[in-house]
Amino acid sequence: MQAPNEIIHQPVRLRIMAALNTLGAGEWLEFVALRAIIDTTDGNLGAHLTTLENAQYVRIKKDFQGRRPRTRVAVTPKGREAFASYVAALHAIIAPAMQDSEPPGSDD
Repeated sequence: MQAPNEIIHQPVRLRIMAALNTLGAGEWLEFVALRAIIDTTDGNLGAHLTTLENAQYVRIKKDFQGRRPRTRVAVTPKGREAFASYVAALHAIIAPAMQDSEPPGSDD
């Protein structure tokens, strides 16, 4: 059985990857919107994004919108693949337990 990806397994990074995987290919999410979704601090989100960027799971783009700095984040194809593998690994762990348990209400 494949072990879950340790980079994604960390709870904040898991939430980041889950949020970014809802976007279409080539779509970006602004840092402030991602921070609101994840419900964490700028520093904490930034540190976890750096870890994901170093693993090449996300791309970070910094630019300006008018005079305001803007940071946007997108998941990479490698990141999508890693997230899908992570979810598959969780299913592989959970599936046997689900097969062995009786469905709710089956004690009639």
